[in-house]
Amino acid sequence: MSIEPDIEGIRRQMAATIHRHWKLVLAQGIVMMVLGFLAVAEPNVATFAVSIFVGWLFFIGGIFRALSVWQSRALPGFAWSLLTALLAIVFGAFFILEGITAIVLAVQHRGHLRSWGWVLFSGIVDLLLALLIWDGWPSSADWAIGLLVGINMLFFGLSLVMTALTARLMGNQLR
Repeated sequence: MSIEPDIEGIRRQMAATIHRHWKLVLAQGIVMMVLGFLAVAEPNVATFAVSIFVGWLFFIGGIFRALSVWQSRALPGFAWSLLTALLAIVFGAFFILEGITAIVLAVQHRGHLRSWGWVLFSGIVDLLLALLIWDGWPSSADWAIGLLVGINMLFFGLSLVMTALTARLMGNQLR
């Protein structure tokens, strides 16, 4: 006698959980995209703001992300998402951690969520941004940090928006 999980039941349960919280994910994605666009438009101002408020940005963003992740405890990748949120509260090595975590989450969600490719793309962009910072540091520091943070926020926001829009449509699959 083998014990096999009810894959379709798990898939329906996950779809219901994602569908239930799609508005929160969409709101977070839109906020991230707007802030990212503003940072890309004014990288010098963004660099200054980041240098002064980076601790608060990561702290508040980490708390918001931890709260939204906590509401989705039943989803695959919960532990990785929660870890990323907690690390965002504590560290500034955000791009590398965010990139690796997004890639791991995308791979875990590929069988459950149609928008997993956007999460994967966001993770790859994060790793490329980390490489750019490492390669150009500190010669371009007066504008690069603001620009790269803006790009990160823009693509992370885009991945959240695409995930939320896909999750909104998942409600039809539950009926």
